[in-house]
Amino acid sequence: MQNVVSLDDFRTKQMENHRAALFLYKPHNEASECALERLRSAFNLSRRTGVFLADVSKVRDIHPFYQITTVPALLLFSGGELENVVKGCHESEFLKALLDHEISEAQTSGEQKVAPRVTVYSTPTCSWCTTLKTWLVRNNIRFTDIDVSRDEKAAQELVRRSGQQGVPQTDINGQIIEGFDLNRLKELLGVN
Repeated sequence: MQNVVSLDDFRTKQMENHRAALFLYKPHNEASECALERLRSAFNLSRRTGVFLADVSKVRDIHPFYQITTVPALLLFSGGELENVVKGCHESEFLKALLDHEISEAQTSGEQKVAPRVTVYSTPTCSWCTTLKTWLVRNNIRFTDIDVSRDEKAAQELVRRSGQQGVPQTDINGQIIEGFDLNRLKELLGVN
């Protein structure tokens, strides 16, 4: 794990790694400290992805460039392209799965398949949320993770749409799945 001091510094260091992760954090912030500790544990178990750290109170050009408005945030890159953003503090097992993951694009008849729009509504302490997100990563499904314990507007919108407060809930192209309903997930995502 290496610290970076600017966007240019990150881009230079990132070139040495096909897969890279950039962790944006704020020191003395409870969520950032939790996420950093768990990221370090995950990194110690997996060295397949280059991991870079940026303290947003000192490095001020990275988060605006990637339009990150809250920390902690883990940005995942493949071949220099931003692939996914995961916000909040998550279990080390989930972070290890992210770091180990090799993103692959499914192709049909020479054409790229359109990826589904997947949003997971979760909380850091929810074990089923971690199970769901780990399953998505292992099945090459890109997703946006929203921590409803820290985003009140998202939590209210979720209750308005689904009528439920529990997590996890997954929005797949506008269809809400409550809990970890493996059969429904496979059906909507085309996973065997």
